[in-house]
Amino acid sequence: MSTDPVNPRTRDLAHESLAADDPTGWFEQLYAEASEGRAEIPWDRGIAHAQLTDWVETARPDGTGKKAVVVGAGTGWDAELVADRGFVTTAFDISPTAIETAKQNHPGSKVNYLTADLFNLPPDWRRAFDLVVEIYTVQALPIPLQPSATEQISDLLAPGGTLLVIAVAREDDVPDSTIEGPPWPLKRAAIDAFEADDLKLVDLGRSPSPVDPSVYRWRAEYRRDSGE
Repeated sequence: MSTDPVNPRTRDLAHESLAADDPTGWFEQLYAEASEGRAEIPWDRGIAHAQLTDWVETARPDGTGKKAVVVGAGTGWDAELVADRGFVTTAFDISPTAIETAKQNHPGSKVNYLTADLFNLPPDWRRAFDLVVEIYTVQALPIPLQPSATEQISDLLAPGGTLLVIAVAREDDVPDSTIEGPPWPLKRAAIDAFEADDLKLVDLGRSPSPVDPSVYRWRAEYRRDSGE
């Protein structure tokens, strides 16, 4: 099974970081090298992700009076699209260089770009956002860390809110041990893991990548019960 292409330098940095028991440290290293022209960010498209764009054009969410957060915002293209729909948008990444690059890419942006760690988020972010956008963050983490990342992301969503998850798909019969990440694509069970007692899957698509038809991607939409 193939996945979205990852250049050798990205994988080398990730493996070095994992060997040092620092599974997220390689993100800053990669963005820092990219800012100096010594590496490329394999997931930086220079535009918003196509599946996010399609969802926005189809669902036409109205962000008036609502708050959104973009997880693992990278260089900011997805966050800008969300902000254009009227949401008061926060976008965070663990890499300070990624956040600085996002600010440089989008001067005068309405987005509040912040450096933050998914595993140590501000307490007042809990269930605070009407729209949560997660694209490729969970799959960039080693499989043992993915359940915790999923829980943290789900916990950002406010009552009545929408969570959108986009990830590379993995067949259920592909063993974890055969995956040399990053990325570590998500099985259907990992998609189902975003659900909780009051957070339900309302739409799930699985479609081929326009770049490589052998690669499939999930787009999952969840909604948290309003409690009313």
